[in-house]
Amino acid sequence: FTDLDQYLFGQGTNYEVYKKLGAHPTTYRRKKGVYFAVWAPNAQSVSVIGEFNDWEEEANPMEKVGPIGVYEVFVPGAKIGQLYKFFIVGAHGEKLYKADPYANEAELRPGTASRITDITDYKWKDATWIKNREKFDEQVEPMAIYEVHPGSWKKHPQSEENEKGFYNYREFAHALAAYVKEMGYTHVELMGIAEHPFDGSWGYQVTGYYAPTSRYGTPQDFKYMVDYLHQNKIGVMYEHADPRQGEHPDWGTKIYNYGRPEVKNFLIANALYWVEECHVDGLRVDAVASMLYLDYGKKDGEWIANKYGGNQNLEAIEFFKHLNTVVLGRNHGTVMIAEESTAWPMVTGDAEKDGLGFSLKWNMGWMNDFLEYMKLDPYFRKFNHNKMTFSMSYAYSERYVLVLSHDEVVHLKCSMLEKMPGELPDKFKNLKAAYSFMNCHPGKKLLFMGQEFGQLREWSEERELDWFLLNEEPHKELQNYVHDLLTIYKKYPALYAGDNNPEGFEWINADDGDRSIFSFVRKSPTKRNNILYIVNFTPVDRPDYRVGVPKKKQYKLIMDENGLLEQPKTFKAVKQECDNREFSFAYPLPAYGVAIFTY
Repeated sequence: FTDLDQYLFGQGTNYEVYKKLGAHPTTYRRKKGVYFAVWAPNAQSVSVIGEFNDWEEEANPMEKVGPIGVYEVFVPGAKIGQLYKFFIVGAHGEKLYKADPYANEAELRPGTASRITDITDYKWKDATWIKNREKFDEQVEPMAIYEVHPGSWKKHPQSEENEKGFYNYREFAHALAAYVKEMGYTHVELMGIAEHPFDGSWGYQVTGYYAPTSRYGTPQDFKYMVDYLHQNKIGVMYEHADPRQGEHPDWGTKIYNYGRPEVKNFLIANALYWVEECHVDGLRVDAVASMLYLDYGKKDGEWIANKYGGNQNLEAIEFFKHLNTVVLGRNHGTVMIAEESTAWPMVTGDAEKDGLGFSLKWNMGWMNDFLEYMKLDPYFRKFNHNKMTFSMSYAYSERYVLVLSHDEVVHLKCSMLEKMPGELPDKFKNLKAAYSFMNCHPGKKLLFMGQEFGQLREWSEERELDWFLLNEEPHKELQNYVHDLLTIYKKYPALYAGDNNPEGFEWINADDGDRSIFSFVRKSPTKRNNILYIVNFTPVDRPDYRVGVPKKKQYKLIMDENGLLEQPKTFKAVKQECDNREFSFAYPLPAYGVAIFTY
């Protein structure tokens, strides 16, 4: 750990510090072994213990390098695969056995030791993907994200060797790639990847920020999965656990001190580790609001104002600007996504203009309004019409992802299908209408696994999805319908290229509350193949329906509530006033009808 390493680490800018701190197989003075380094600024002494020295506390003392608090040692004979920890004597003489915060592999829970591995020995085959990624611009390209929890997407029968039935990363890669390609998603977003002790936490209580969880295999297996998905033209996002600020009473989580450069360095280098070392295409940072507000989830007296007397966490703001600028600046075409639940301004604004610098933000406002509306008995929807139109009043204030994530189908919130009102046939019709509205509304898309075929039960990490439901016609039809939506989403730039351009969207009729019908236009940047979208959110047929249109053109119906049409039908606009427009055409709109036209 050189003088330059120490200087940069002390500045918070040693972006590849994970190549020095941690455990690294190497040869030193013609002897093979492992170099260990750890930052322990408040320790009296540190040694490394493990299978290579029978866990002897005094066998391999580490030497303190410089004033910053880094300790290092080379242990000849230590080998890849062996377990280790750091033995630390604290400032007050207390003895601690600590896992390595920079470890790249850990033993399977309930064990907590780190495992020596070599992160340099994987031969990547995704050069074409990585080269093309540099040109990827999330603002004008389609993103249909499939959110997946690897441990419960599919499972093997339980056995002595595999007590939870987990797929290995490699077999998971093959099964997932085939399914995602068939369905038409562009990206997968993986939950619970960084090492964590408790399956039921879904990966949020991270103990190994630099280690893919050993539940599903080795770091090399993880890299194979990313590599294989890339070779199949599927982007890979990773849900990064939130570096929360403060001890949050709600969660019992500890403080990250953004005032310490070494702490910021740990987190920023960690993001770079996943992107540059593991080839991940983007990170979603959870619970950003909990970091931005000093008083988040706290009562009076539990927090201290910033130097200006406000509740903004100035150090966290600087951290996000630094994080996003470095990750995106070094890796063109990757994305940083914020899950931020408040109206904090410019989350996706440029850091140079005082924004936080994220690429995209989860649209929690849209999600809450949309779900509240969809849960209503159709009779009451006319009184809540604005829940579906309000999102367009702020649609361009940030760059958004529309999300129906795992959070919405747990803790007695019901699955997407069970949220819908009515008997089962009505639930399916409602859900098709809902997904079609989401598909055509401005914003990137994210849907959690199982909701594409109408999972009936809430999600549980304990069991695989209810794939047997696909033997029943309505579930298979819903899955086919989502496939068709994704097909037209990717085929027509009108549905994605103008997501962040107010000129790309126009209401035809935003005020048809009495009939609960919405109609709008998505415009293509090339002016060709624009989309006209109509949906009826009641079980009432409207045989006399008419829609006003922007131009006296032919409108080709490409999809309705049954899916893509094999033979599109053409409707000719005539000069007849409707929806305050000079031209219109008649279209008999069925109960829960969906109509998607190109023109």
